[in-house]
Amino acid sequence: MAARLGAVAGVAGMGAAQERPSAPLRATTLALLAAVPGLPLAFSTVMPASAALPAGVALAGAGALLAAAVTAARPHRPAPQKTFAEALAEAAPSPVSPYDLFAGLVTLHDARGLVTAVHGRDRADMLSWMRDPMGRGYLDQIHVSDRLGFVAAIDRLRQGAARETVDIRIDRPRLESDAEQFVHMRVEMTAMADAEGALAAVVAQSRDMSEEARLKGENARKAAEAETANDAKTRFLAAVSHELRTPLNAILGFSDILAGEYFGRLENDRQREYVALIHQSGSHLLSVVNTMLDVSKIEAGRYELLPEPFVVADSVRACEQMLGLQARDKGIKLTSRVPRALGEAVADQRAIQQVLINLVGNAIKFTDRGGIVTIDAAREGRDLILTVSDTGIGIPADKLELIGQPFMQVQNEYTRKYEGTGLGLSLVKGLVALHGGSFTITSRPGEGTVIAVRVPADGSGVVHDGDHRVAAPSTVEFPPRLAADMKTVYQPSLDGKDTQDERARQKTA
Repeated sequence: MAARLGAVAGVAGMGAAQERPSAPLRATTLALLAAVPGLPLAFSTVMPASAALPAGVALAGAGALLAAAVTAARPHRPAPQKTFAEALAEAAPSPVSPYDLFAGLVTLHDARGLVTAVHGRDRADMLSWMRDPMGRGYLDQIHVSDRLGFVAAIDRLRQGAARETVDIRIDRPRLESDAEQFVHMRVEMTAMADAEGALAAVVAQSRDMSEEARLKGENARKAAEAETANDAKTRFLAAVSHELRTPLNAILGFSDILAGEYFGRLENDRQREYVALIHQSGSHLLSVVNTMLDVSKIEAGRYELLPEPFVVADSVRACEQMLGLQARDKGIKLTSRVPRALGEAVADQRAIQQVLINLVGNAIKFTDRGGIVTIDAAREGRDLILTVSDTGIGIPADKLELIGQPFMQVQNEYTRKYEGTGLGLSLVKGLVALHGGSFTITSRPGEGTVIAVRVPADGSGVVHDGDHRVAAPSTVEFPPRLAADMKTVYQPSLDGKDTQDERARQKTA
């Protein structure tokens, strides 16, 4: 009975399968137990102590027995088992706002743009250097020149836009002497509308973009420095070219007078040889200077084209006549294939002829004895296609993209065995671009190179600046080989009688 009373009172241990009594029953039992000493004391006020003590104890005992009987009569009910979801819900932490899971600083704005709540995963870090953003605090910290953009974005959301993104700078108190005063932030804003569709609130997520802004500024600075350096290089080339041409013309003129022996004969052949070498070196240097001047004019946008109709075959023939002796002295076959019906083209004849001379000169320079250099001219639609192919040393695939850059050499200064400044193909590329054409190179090391130039044959590329068409070159034989019907425009005589005339033509080229 005592155990039952203890169980009812909740002060004695219970078995694992037993259930604690209900709260009202436990309260009643505790009250009865407390009445064991209290009832005799209460009865002693109205009756003698000898009668009050047994009466109070008897009454408390009767109540306790009644409570024990009620507990014994209650049917035993097993405790309900909790589901996994209920147990997980009880163990979960206190609920947080979903905005606290977003990166950066998340601010809630009203329709006027004032901040009403602050959230965000990085809120603590960002608020450590920011002032209080509540109310107008966020707007007041934005750089003055960026506030208009922020307010304009809020206004667009008010007018019906769903989202807006704006880059701003937020003032940061200088905690360190070398710290930046403003932090670059990217704010992505999303509109929240009410039942009538009007703007009710704005959710703004602000993230620090200072590193990205620093990289952009650094790239802009380097681009400006590169552009300035390029302009300085162009001006330098133009200045050097002009300064060198005057003394070179004097050297060539006086060497011609000495070679012609107008003021007396030279005493021996060694003097004549030296005078010829001076004239030859001066002519080569003058051609390099002229090329540098042309390249600088193209880069500076001061190269003027004079388009006019001309016979394409005549330009090809002139190129072969200028470079035929050089090819023969090196043991190279220089040939051309020009259809009789090719006719005329409208372009700057001097520029087109310069393109051919540079391409053929390069082909001869990089082709060994016994090789072939071929000039092809054709029409494809409204385009004129000039192709120069050779069986020379070729160009590695990793160097093809660099071809056409000024002063670019495929071989470095320690390993190359061919002379040149690297301006030839750069000049070709520039002249072709001025005509609104395209310039393509196909090469295989050890087999040869094919360079195709495509320009509008009617001069439309020159007239309509910027309307440049880029097309693939026509199919050519690679590597080029001699054909039975190949036409040779120039074939020097074998007796050497035309040598002097040919050298004169090369010097004046």
